[in-house]
This record gives sequence, C-alpha cells and structure tokens, in this order.
Amino acid sequence: MLRHFTKDDTAALLDIYNYYVTNTVATFDIKPLTYQTFSKKLNDINSEYPFLVFEEDKQILGFAYASKFRPKPAYKFTVEATVYVKHTAHGKHIGSQLYKALIHELNQTDTHTILGVLTIPNEASIKLHQKFGFEEVAHLKELGFKFDAWHDVAIYQLRLT
Repeated sequence: MLRHFTKDDTAALLDIYNYYVTNTVATFDIKPLTYQTFSKKLNDINSEYPFLVFEEDKQILGFAYASKFRPKPAYKFTVEATVYVKHTAHGKHIGSQLYKALIHELNQTDTHTILGVLTIPNEASIKLHQKFGFEEVAHLKELGFKFDAWHDVAIYQLRLT
C-alpha cells in the first residue's frame, strides 16, 4: 500500500536508510544518521514536498520523496527525487510503484523538472529512471569518496509537461 509519510514512520525509514549508508555507495553519507538528525531531515522535506512510503503487512518496505535541488530561487521549479527500498524487498517493483506515485504527485504541482542523482554504476537505479523517461544529462567523474574509493555520479532528468 502506498501512503503519505507520517512522523511515526521515521524509525523504520531510518533503518532502511542506514543500511545503505553502511553497506553501499547509494548515499554519500559516511556514518549512520541518528534518529534526531534523520527526523529533522524528513520533517523538513515533508513540510514542502511529496513524501511517500510503501507499506505491506504493517511493515514499511520503501520510501520516496522530492526535495529542493539547490537553494537559489531560480531553481524552485526543479526537485531532486529520492527512492529507497528495504534491501530485503528488492524485486517486488516497490521502487517503481513509489516513483510512479511520486511523479504523479509532482505533476500536480508547479514542478518543471525532476532530477535523479545516482552513484554509478547502479544498473537497477538507471533502469528505474529510464523506465519513467528520465534521460542522463550529466556524468560526473570521481565526485564522492567512500569506502576508500572514488565514485562517479550521474544526473538523470525528467521534464514534466
């Protein structure tokens, strides 16, 4: 079931997110976030942008949200989209369901452009973005340093009509 984020979801989302922090380069956070830090981040995002969770049998298996791309005023019609799926729930198309719903909600706003910022290689995330019509518009070399290695970042763009 897809639904909107509530503050009661924070602990479950933190567990999902911190797995990616400690085990992958999907995020460039280096250390697990605290509940307090993560809660503030989520509440700030939720106050301005669509924020969705996927729940099955009373367990949260993923989340997606839009957030500010950059702070300068001319960027106000551009958002960055983020999606995370619990690492034990891959292959159920949860990310696709979340992204479809998030894009639908963003289409109801004054958003003009959605960006996906991906650490690459990441074939699953690339395929997810391509599935929804995102196009790669940038490939930035050795942008983040994590786990004793440099990692590239790609930016995928979807312009809404």
